[in-house]
Amino acid sequence: MGSISAQVLQFKISLMDSKPLIWRRIQVLDSYSFYDLHVAIQDAMGWKDYHFHQFIIYKGDKRTTQPTYIGIPNGDMDDDSHLTGWETKVADYLGESEKYKIIYEYDFGDSWAHLLTFEGYVEKDPAVKKYPICCDGAMSCPPEDSGGTYGYYDLVDIIKDKNHPEHQERLEWLGYELNPKEFNKEKIRFRNPKIKLKEFLSHMPIFS
Repeated sequence: MGSISAQVLQFKISLMDSKPLIWRRIQVLDSYSFYDLHVAIQDAMGWKDYHFHQFIIYKGDKRTTQPTYIGIPNGDMDDDSHLTGWETKVADYLGESEKYKIIYEYDFGDSWAHLLTFEGYVEKDPAVKKYPICCDGAMSCPPEDSGGTYGYYDLVDIIKDKNHPEHQERLEWLGYELNPKEFNKEKIRFRNPKIKLKEFLSHMPIFS
């Protein structure tokens, strides 16, 4: 790990309650906002960004502290319970003197909860032309709308069992061959978060 003046942040993203663990290790620029990080997590994990998200940040002992919520505000100018993701820098919550626990929640219905472990500041690799990058990981991303981790593992079991009464129905719903162990970092493509934000705001005039 390099010094705090380096320009790259390294995170391990772990899908909570997954077993074997579904995880990714990514490096992003230290100038990233939380919205930028959201886009990188979506791309690295394999989500489709169909649903809302938020970061839940605990300072110190989470049992005794009120969390900070960062994401997409509800448009109410009097509501200060959520900080705006594209206005809030990730690096502001990575102080050496304070310990933070960061949870990334995606899809408030299925509630896919990811633990973000900050692994430190890393020197830029001269061979890397563009950040973010995915350094490593394991296991395939669950399908969207599959009911959270427990619903996902039910789906896996049903698809494995050709005699299950819902086998064919679930295969047709899925629409592709499910391989829970599949992961190839070379197939990951990261989108430009600035373009993504511009597209999002153009469809949400309340924020423009």
